[in-house]
Amino acid sequence: MKEGGHVSLYIADSRSLVSRIGDWGERALIHHFRKGFPSSILDQLASHPSRIDSLQDLMDVNLELDTRYHEAKREEKSSGEEV
Repeated sequence: MKEGGHVSLYIADSRSLVSRIGDWGERALIHHFRKGFPSSILDQLASHPSRIDSLQDLMDVNLELDTRYHEAKREEKSSGEEV
């Protein structure tokens, strides 16, 4: 995933790949899913309080982080327009 890319698209692509590659084991899937993250997401994950035990947990946390990021951007943009 590129910096500024859409997490939901990355997750959809990853799910498609997982369905085709078969059973690699949860840890291997998590490892490869994380490898595609830009450093900004990895930094946020490092400080996230949620326990990540599965690929689905990691996907859920990433969607949450992405949602927060876009909400902050919208607030920043609307604050800039009001000033």
